[in-house]
Amino acid sequence: MVFRTLRHPHLGDWRQRFDDFAARVGERTKAQGRPGTPGGGGALSDDYWDNVQDLFTRGVSAREFRDLFAQDTQDTFRFFTREVDLEGVWSRPWYQSYPLAAWRVFLATAFRLSPARRIVFAVSVPLLAFAWMRFLLASIAGGQWEVPTIFTAALVAATLLFALLMIELRDKLALKGDLEIARQIQFGLLPFEPFARDGTAVYAAMRPANTVGGDYFDIIELGEGRIAIAIGDVAGKGIPAALLMALLQGSLRTLLSAGLRGPDVIRTLNAHLHANIPSNRLITLFYAEYDPATGALSYVNAGHNAPFLLQAGGTQRLPATGMALGIVPEAAFEARAAVIGRGEGLFLFTDGVTEAFDPQEREYGEERLLAWLTAHAGQTPPQLIEGVREDVLAFCGSARPRDDMTIMVVAR
Repeated sequence: MVFRTLRHPHLGDWRQRFDDFAARVGERTKAQGRPGTPGGGGALSDDYWDNVQDLFTRGVSAREFRDLFAQDTQDTFRFFTREVDLEGVWSRPWYQSYPLAAWRVFLATAFRLSPARRIVFAVSVPLLAFAWMRFLLASIAGGQWEVPTIFTAALVAATLLFALLMIELRDKLALKGDLEIARQIQFGLLPFEPFARDGTAVYAAMRPANTVGGDYFDIIELGEGRIAIAIGDVAGKGIPAALLMALLQGSLRTLLSAGLRGPDVIRTLNAHLHANIPSNRLITLFYAEYDPATGALSYVNAGHNAPFLLQAGGTQRLPATGMALGIVPEAAFEARAAVIGRGEGLFLFTDGVTEAFDPQEREYGEERLLAWLTAHAGQTPPQLIEGVREDVLAFCGSARPRDDMTIMVVAR
């Protein structure tokens, strides 16, 4: 019935009818708004009626309604029932099978939501169902359908809104499933397993602000016992940052495989990123070539947070030796040297650690991080990583961290 109505021959001129109606109402309100006119001064602006007109006409087509009432509803039903065990349900009498099927679909949908949202869903759906039962029973008992009332209109509106929200929920949950797969892929690209060689241990941990993030860390074999250590941060977060993170990793590994080293690899990487990432994006990167046997470290810091070299006599920073990547095609990068002695370590991090905020918008900051590292000197790399992470989250309190947090510790 709905689809026949949408194909009615008058469908083509209904926008013209609405235009005429809006014009008449607009003229009337303008007349009422003229000085000296009864009721003047209360006229609505022309933009109001233009917006109302666009609200009901812009992009409206019969196909949109067909997809909404047919395809979208069917897809939504299949989405929420595809993992529901309905085997044996339909063999029961109808007065048992339909309530049981509805109950199982209700539970499956509810448990896809977070606890707080699940409770709201579990309360609202029975209330809506009870309202419909009351309406139907009252109509049947009266021998005829109720004359439309405010309650009836509100009930129909609530049902239509609920149906739209379920379609939106389907889209969101489907996207959430895709994001979980993306998260697994991203985590599979990064070396979370501890690295150990010649008395050197490397540990790393990452906590994305969203399902996926734009932080990057890596441990890459260079041959002759040496390794490359990298930690970076793509501006932004979420899916766009995660895609650029994958580009950064693939590009760096490819250039290292081609034999480039030191400033040359960062200079080439910068030119490549400038040509292939959006102009409003940039990437900070700390790149080091490390010999576990001797502790010798040659590094290039492309605008990244300066790591802490944790030494027995104090803490040394490894500051930037060039600008962030992707800003300009021609940039200079300098390599500097450091040594990680026995019993010393290198603490690397992204700005999600130091730029975390508490509910009062106070920043965690590098001074607080340095004080924590100084007070807990001598702890193992896993203890340092977990301790800093817990300290940052405790500082944030009820405020959710806004940025990805990545920590990497090299201990010798």
